[in-house]
Amino acid sequence: MTSVASAPIPAPAAAPVATSPDHRGSPVPTGRMIATRFMELRKRRGLMMALILVNIGIPTVFLAVRLLVHAIDPKTYGPAGGYNIYTALSAGVLYVFGFIVAATLGCTAGSVDLTEGMFRHLVVTGRSRLALYLARIPAGLAIVVPMVAAGFAIVCAVCVFAAPTSLSFDGVTVPVGLSRAELQTWAVDHADTVICNFGFSGTGPPPVACGPNGPVTTSGTPVPPTPAQLRVAAIQMADQAYPTYSQQFLAPSISLMIRTGLWIELEAIVGFLVGLGLGSLLGQRTVAVILMIVLEIVLTPIFSRARIAHLLNLQRSVVGVAVAHLAPAGLPVLGGGGGGPGGGQGNPLLIPESTTVAVCVIIAWLVVWTALGAWRMMTRDA
Repeated sequence: MTSVASAPIPAPAAAPVATSPDHRGSPVPTGRMIATRFMELRKRRGLMMALILVNIGIPTVFLAVRLLVHAIDPKTYGPAGGYNIYTALSAGVLYVFGFIVAATLGCTAGSVDLTEGMFRHLVVTGRSRLALYLARIPAGLAIVVPMVAAGFAIVCAVCVFAAPTSLSFDGVTVPVGLSRAELQTWAVDHADTVICNFGFSGTGPPPVACGPNGPVTTSGTPVPPTPAQLRVAAIQMADQAYPTYSQQFLAPSISLMIRTGLWIELEAIVGFLVGLGLGSLLGQRTVAVILMIVLEIVLTPIFSRARIAHLLNLQRSVVGVAVAHLAPAGLPVLGGGGGGPGGGQGNPLLIPESTTVAVCVIIAWLVVWTALGAWRMMTRDA
């Protein structure tokens, strides 16, 4: 009797192990990548302290000194806040230093991995170089936007709550918010004060001028004017002064503060993104920061005001000029005058440029410099 060996029973196939998909090659940065970039920038204490000192410290110290001296001697030193202080700090300090702060952070974010020798270590992880670059944008903006907003919020708070209670116009205390007819009526009721304090630059001399002892006539022998002559002269001076008077306010309005805040944030975002691309393109921070400061402090004021006939289109293509044209109407920008695209309440000192062209220039700068920075990171040798 022969026995047949039974065939071995095949072992059951092992169940496939569930593996998460590998997203390291994706060009879209993950939340962890963004958080890592944010922490790397935030932990640079020297840079953060310098940026806070420039963007928040300067207006805070200025306003604190004004509050202190006004509290000590209110008759000599005026209120710390008000519309004039607001426009000066917004357009003269936060607008310029907000750009420089954002550009400095952008240049640092774009070049720090290369200058510190960490770029090779990032590449060997298999992460997409495009994702490594794009992760810097939300990480840097998460620092720049709140920092600029904090400095602007301090300026708004002081300028509103410490604003003057009366308007001084040409050395005269005038009610706020009068219409042209109301200002003329007020001027007639205060004719002596108006004639001796309001300037007159109209066509032909007014019938009455300010003499050593009060108003006198200007035709013939100076004698005290009649009530009718006083009325005519006061109305003429009030009518001439109204365009300037209508732009005077005790404190900035809420709508103006909102529009100014958005405009300053736009300038900061432009500075960060252009600085990020330039820093990545050059591979170092120092030269990139110097170039950004030259762009903001030197080139932009020149190109915005010098009307060179054959280079107007080149001047319009400067991003600082485009951003200046988007400033809220009535806000002094780049040496005086209101912002906006010329005409009306726009700044007559700026070269002419439409709002559509200004917006297109800003978008072009953001896209081009982001593309250049990303391209340099993707093609750089590790």
